[in-house]
Amino acid sequence: MLIRLDSILPAAMAAFLWTTQASAQTSAVAPVKPVAPAAVADAAPPPYRSALEGYQRYTDEKTVNWKEANDTTGQIGGWRAYAKEASQGPSPEDAAKPASGTAPAKP
Repeated sequence: MLIRLDSILPAAMAAFLWTTQASAQTSAVAPVKPVAPAAVADAAPPPYRSALEGYQRYTDEKTVNWKEANDTTGQIGGWRAYAKEASQGPSPEDAAKPASGTAPAKP
């Protein structure tokens, strides 16, 4: 069975144009209510907060020998020990510490 595109294409274009035109007519935009100038003038600006407030300078971490790290992991119990630790959630000591990359809360 051979389908001629020149017979299908005009019908498809007409259907597309009809649906886009119909959807454009039905989508109504809600009117915007004007804000009273007095209400805008009375609003106090938010307090200034620097984006660099909680910045911590980069420090190099001391690395260990890869052989020692692999041996330690093996003694602990391998990847299963780390997976079990991760599935248990944070310990009470870890919950008291702020997450890395976040600024400590100011009183």
